[in-house]
Amino acid sequence: MFKKKSLLIGLLFLIILLTACSRQDGSIRAEDIPDEPSKDEIAAAIDHASNYEIDDIIEANFPLMDTVTGDSEAAEIYATKEFKLTELSSVLFAAVKPEEISEVKDNQQILIYPDDFVTLRESEEDQNVLLIEVASDGFVRRNYSSSFLSTYFTIRLLENMLGADNWGSRSRGEYRGMKDIPNRGNTTFRGGGPGAGK
Repeated sequence: MFKKKSLLIGLLFLIILLTACSRQDGSIRAEDIPDEPSKDEIAAAIDHASNYEIDDIIEANFPLMDTVTGDSEAAEIYATKEFKLTELSSVLFAAVKPEEISEVKDNQQILIYPDDFVTLRESEEDQNVLLIEVASDGFVRRNYSSSFLSTYFTIRLLENMLGADNWGSRSRGEYRGMKDIPNRGNTTFRGGGPGAGK
């Protein structure tokens, strides 16, 4: 009787462990995203937003999937199944014009606003998912890799936008956006990120 009970408890523990570890690859798939309003409803809500802060608009219209922390700042990662990259970029651009916008490179585009960098990236794991990262300029200044951002903008422009002279040569950040998200658990909030656990 004791052996059967121990075996059953061990098997149950193994199943729970495997379930918890089964999706720790850092990816966000369509089935992970809560139900959303239609594309037209989201676009109308963004267009009629009374708040012109891009981070608030994104927070109000897309589900938060992850948070990356570094120093005292954080970047929030949202996702949608309703938009493709260029569609959402156009909607956001029309609602709140960014100070700078990059070309689409490597299925990714960055929009720079006065206080935030918004990165739109098509998921490599699920073609039906568009990831949206909102990072404060402080998070970008302290954590982003200058070589990553210089793929999209000149270092001089970035230094001007971040208000940091010689940022490109002094930057110690290694974060390269959503591709660097460490493994995540089964919750919608995660700690860690650049500088954590080092």
